[in-house]
Amino acid sequence: MADIWMPEAIKVDLGDHAPCDTGFPPKAIAHITADRDDATAAHPKDLVPFANLQALFTGGKREMAPHILWSPFTGTFAQFFPATSRSKSLLDKQGGTRTNRAGKVVLQVEALFFPFCRVNGEVFATLADTPCKGWPELNGWVRSWGVPDVFPMGHPHGFTSNRSEQIWETKGGWYAHAHVPENDHVDPGSWPEFVAAEPFPGAAFFHTGQKSPVIAAMHRRLVAEGCNRYTADDVLDVWEPDDVKSYAAWQQKLGFSGSDADGTPGASSWEQLQVPHLV
Repeated sequence: MADIWMPEAIKVDLGDHAPCDTGFPPKAIAHITADRDDATAAHPKDLVPFANLQALFTGGKREMAPHILWSPFTGTFAQFFPATSRSKSLLDKQGGTRTNRAGKVVLQVEALFFPFCRVNGEVFATLADTPCKGWPELNGWVRSWGVPDVFPMGHPHGFTSNRSEQIWETKGGWYAHAHVPENDHVDPGSWPEFVAAEPFPGAAFFHTGQKSPVIAAMHRRLVAEGCNRYTADDVLDVWEPDDVKSYAAWQQKLGFSGSDADGTPGASSWEQLQVPHLV
């Protein structure tokens, strides 16, 4: 089963959990915090600190808190609700579709960003221009909850709205805030492209002493999936006995047993691990 708390996130549980409407397909919602509206290309403004937004969602704006607050500049995350609960970042009109709940999951992500924010002297016009640190981990965690890598109403490009109740209720995937019925926001304006998965290199690739950045990427995904059987002295990018133990834990998590959970990667378990593709 997928982790209800994203392993990389600071856990800030607000309580007040409530179930989703599981008759709808799984969704993720892309927002930006847009915490300043006076920045321009000619007059950029400094990015608001992550800690300020985390404090806001645990204080005066807790009734608008998402699941995940994400800094695309540092790869820092804070999580306020478990994946299995609704969060509160969408307007939900009485008598309409229950926007915060309409899905097996409705994972809401607030990226810490506003257009023409300034970070370490550099100005960023769109979210996609940022380093997008942590996006592979975020994309992988959302994917682990069955949310497909697709924007059913189109990948966001620009601050325009495009809403369809019928698509929203019948299609799983990612939605911009600008796509959600009953809402009038037009964010996020842009969003990073989905992370391609590293193809299965074959079982023979995984032998003692094999050194590769693919091993390091796999290591990070196993840790993120709660299958960490590593010790402090393990080498990140070298296949070692603790890689076998950790991968066996992943196979067991998927329901494999016996020789199918011996710690040697197979095509099926590798595909489900979704190791980010290395460019």
